[in-house]
Amino acid sequence: MTTTIFKINVKPDTPGEVGLPKIPVEKVMISKWGLDGDYNRFRKQKKKNDADMAVMILSIDVLDALNNEGWPVKPGDLGENLTLSNIDYSIIKIGDRINIGDVSLEISLICDPCTNLNNLPYVGKEKSTSFIKTLMKRRGWYARVLKSGEISVGDSATLIQTR
Repeated sequence: MTTTIFKINVKPDTPGEVGLPKIPVEKVMISKWGLDGDYNRFRKQKKKNDADMAVMILSIDVLDALNNEGWPVKPGDLGENLTLSNIDYSIIKIGDRINIGDVSLEISLICDPCTNLNNLPYVGKEKSTSFIKTLMKRRGWYARVLKSGEISVGDSATLIQTR
């Protein structure tokens, strides 16, 4: 199945700031440790830089559904590095591969909802529990990097399912 890189998002390690939302970039180098210019505090500090969590992937259909449910979520708000278009989020499974040019990723883990949502103005403290419940099983997928390289917004990607 062919999909497209709709958005690429990163967030540098900025003192006093949390990692959300991530900011868009047009192209980026990806290595086994993730995207250049992206710092994931949870992965670095709590998960000891687990390479299985190098890249976070989400599809635009999830963001569209959240918007339809009243949550004005934009690409990068949920911490995803890559937002894919033309793909149904529900078909992605652990072990599937995504090839983007020379870059190869393997889906390794489902991403649990983040509890640090202070930088998302449409959530706020009074709505955070509701938003976290809404994100269950649809915040995204983590992927390990099998082959490094550069990718750009608009690049075609191929999902190779392993079932």
